[in-house]
Amino acid sequence: MKKSISLKKGMRGKMEERSLRITGADKNFFNKITSTLTRILIPTKIGINGMLISMKRNSVIKAFENYQLEDGNYNKEKNEKKYETEYEGYLEALDKYVMDSIYKKVKNNSASEFEKNALSKYYEVTSLKENEYVEYKYRKQKYLIELDYEGIKVSGKEKLIERYNKFYLSKMDLLYKSILKNYSIKVADNTNTYESSREWIYTKIFYTLEEYIQNILSLKIENNYDVSVKDIVSEYERYQGYSVGKLDTRDNIEKNMILLNISRKLFTHSLPLIVAEQCYEKLLKDARMLVQDTKLAAKREKAYSMLINVMEDYNVKLLATKVYWDSAKVRDEYKKFWNQYQAISKLKETDFIEYVKQKEILFIKNDMKKLEKEKTDYSKIMKYYKRKLVDYGAMRQVKNSYKSKGKYIKYKEVA
Repeated sequence: MKKSISLKKGMRGKMEERSLRITGADKNFFNKITSTLTRILIPTKIGINGMLISMKRNSVIKAFENYQLEDGNYNKEKNEKKYETEYEGYLEALDKYVMDSIYKKVKNNSASEFEKNALSKYYEVTSLKENEYVEYKYRKQKYLIELDYEGIKVSGKEKLIERYNKFYLSKMDLLYKSILKNYSIKVADNTNTYESSREWIYTKIFYTLEEYIQNILSLKIENNYDVSVKDIVSEYERYQGYSVGKLDTRDNIEKNMILLNISRKLFTHSLPLIVAEQCYEKLLKDARMLVQDTKLAAKREKAYSMLINVMEDYNVKLLATKVYWDSAKVRDEYKKFWNQYQAISKLKETDFIEYVKQKEILFIKNDMKKLEKEKTDYSKIMKYYKRKLVDYGAMRQVKNSYKSKGKYIKYKEVA
């Protein structure tokens, strides 16, 4: 009996297969039927997924609120486990929504621009899975939660938005920290000797920091969710000046410098000092090259002013907090620089112009010592530095000497 049923199924399958091998006109007819059925079924799928997501969302919010309770009657470990379980179910429902609803709507040419962009971002995230699994794991969670959050905001349900925001901000903090920690590990990996790979990681770090400030920090400040962010409101307001309009290279370097300053307060453990130091060195390198390559005098002066600001942030805001040094010699050299900087800072109240002048001289001399050890060709900026020191009276130009290939200029530091 079972054999006869299987034979009937096999025959039916062959008949169906043959029925599809018909004329072009008939093919179009069947395609139209399929397309119509898909259009009918898609809204049903969305409705089912929508209800499922709503249920899972309510469950995860409730589990999160219980987990956050400080009441002694609640079992913290049990609530944490419950929260993790509900969170996994919530993500699965969101993932199913993307594949069952958005994907089919895009395929059926009935998707909105938002849905098209959502699917594009989904593929962008999933493309990381094979080669960057750790980053993929965190970015996919972030993507799914952000997708649902956009829908919640559009709904206009104030109570739901208020409850969801607390879960959203808490989870996003953890995800961003995990992403940045992953980048930090890659930067600190000494086996990765390719400069291009490191450059790409630095780009990702700055991109992620900016993403956090735009989407998460702004929400915290707007809704007063986190008291600790009050200390960085001024830095955030500085950043906002660079968040609109078209930015040139100088603007981007200054913006990234602000992002690093903010990161030192928000991501101390995820983006440790040793990694932040390398990011600053990357900015210094970019700023030097900009000064060196800019031909117009006015633009070069603006680039130089920006370079001095990066130097000050690097030396004063970062290195001054450094505890562990690679060598005692490097540490002692910095201490000598720091003592000179402290002495010059006393001029700030009495003679501001002299303070600015002496500070620049100190930074230029300090940078020249570093550049002498670099493999990169910094001959143009070294020449520019020397001219600056001559203008400030900290170096004098010795009478021209001659070589067989032409004249050159000697500079001598003023004691």
